Amino acid sequence: MPCLSFRRRMLFNMYQRTLRSSFLCLIILFLTIIIVILLTFRLSNLQQECSTNINVPQQQQPQRIQYNSSSEHPVIFIGGMPRSGTTLMRAILDSHPLVRCGEETRVIPRILSMRAAWKKSPVEWNRLIAGGISESMIDSAVRAFVYEILLQHGKHADVLCDKDPFVLKYTSYISSIFPNAKFLLLIRDARAVIHSVMTRKVTITGFSLSDYRQNLRLWNKGIETMVNQCTEIGKDKCLMVYYEQLVLQPKKTIADILKYLNLPWVESVLHHEELVGKKISLSKTEHSSDQVIKPINTEALTKWVDHIPKDIKNELDTLAPMLKKLGYDIQSDVPTYGVADQLVLDNMNKLKENADFWNAKAKSYARQAPNDTRPFQNQSAQRTIH
Repeated sequence: MPCLSFRRRMLFNMYQRTLRSSFLCLIILFLTIIIVILLTFRLSNLQQECSTNINVPQQQQPQRIQYNSSSEHPVIFIGGMPRSGTTLMRAILDSHPLVRCGEETRVIPRILSMRAAWKKSPVEWNRLIAGGISESMIDSAVRAFVYEILLQHGKHADVLCDKDPFVLKYTSYISSIFPNAKFLLLIRDARAVIHSVMTRKVTITGFSLSDYRQNLRLWNKGIETMVNQCTEIGKDKCLMVYYEQLVLQPKKTIADILKYLNLPWVESVLHHEELVGKKISLSKTEHSSDQVIKPINTEALTKWVDHIPKDIKNELDTLAPMLKKLGYDIQSDVPTYGVADQLVLDNMNKLKENADFWNAKAKSYARQAPNDTRPFQNQSAQRTIH
């Protein structure tokens, strides 16, 4: 009997273990089926999302940069000393259907200045390297930052463009991180630049509203840096554009610029004023907005004449030797820049005949922010100009 009882207990235990094992198997099978169903459902949703994104037009999709995607859009950088026609140049390019420049970003020259400051300081640069931050990592981040600003700055365009005057102090470096970029360096007679700065009270770091000598020296140092940078990367990448020729012979000058940029000719580039408030957006915090709302004209070409002190005229060769190097006549009191073409003559007549209209329009775009650009200037720009 004891033996029989033991067998019964053994059989009962085996039966219990079998039941438990079967129950466990059923639970595992049930969970497996649930997981398969959930995965199938998720996969179906992902396919629908991908299909939806494909059907959304490019300009409606968020445009986020991927690593090294800076080559996706051609990029143009416009710069030069302030009051040299950079705003007019960007308005002209903005009138082209394939290009989008927009207002000054302010932040692009700042990030370039920061990178230059790190590189210039051995202590700071070594600290970055010791911390595992390599030069290629920094350059990749700067490129991504700049490109993202350009990409998101306005509506979709085939060609992106940046107009920040001092950005061309970094032409060589920008060219290294944007190898396909092209640069336009605006050059203008220093006497006209300084007169404009002082009479329009454009406060720029280092510049004075009363000292011609100081301003001419600063102009000379700044433009020399930009010309050297432009020359370093070569004529295929950097084109020097003279403001005087841009406003006297716009059709020929702009045609040469578009050819250099590999852009087709369109008549709209000769009439940017017709697109202001439409395709072209002007910032009322910029000093030139009230001027570029007008058609291309020569109003500002020789406003400086008879306003430069005689003793300053006699020192031009010493104060600003770049004037002569760039081909400007520093001997004549009224230099000849060239002859205006018929388009410009017609524009001047249009401005004269409708003076009240254009003056009212200029007034509506007059600068409304505090007349002080110092908070926006980068420290490196100040160091280079001094």
